[in-house]
Amino acid sequence: QVQLVESEGGLVQAGGSLRLSCAASGTIFRLNLMGWFRQAPGKQRELVTTITSGGHTIADDAVKGRFIISMDNAKNTVYLQMNSLKPEDTAIYYCNAQVVPTAQSLVHQYWGQGTQVTVSS
Repeated sequence: QVQLVESEGGLVQAGGSLRLSCAASGTIFRLNLMGWFRQAPGKQRELVTTITSGGHTIADDAVKGRFIISMDNAKNTVYLQMNSLKPEDTAIYYCNAQVVPTAQSLVHQYWGQGTQVTVSS
C-alpha cells in the first residue's frame, strides 16, 4: 500500500504565493509520476500539473507561468510552488501518484486526502 501525505494549504491574498508538498511512502518499486489535481466547489476535479520521474512536466493552461512543479526522487516527494495566485485558484488540491509497488506489479494510482487552498480577492 502507498500513502500520500500532503502539506497544509492555507488562505492567501490574491497575488500571493503558497507552496504545497506531497510525500509518498509505503511499498514503492518505482514512482512513475506525481502531480496535482484540484476541485473547486460545484466543479469536477481537474488536472493542475504533473511531473514524471524523468522530469517531464505538463500543466493546465490556467496555471502555466504561475505554478511550478518539482520532484525530489530520493524523497518520493512532489512540490507545487504556486505564484501570482488568483481567487479562481481556490479549490481543494489533491496529490496524485502513479506507482509500481513491486517488480511484478502493474501501475497503481493513489490519491492524497486533499488540502484546501483559498485565495481571497
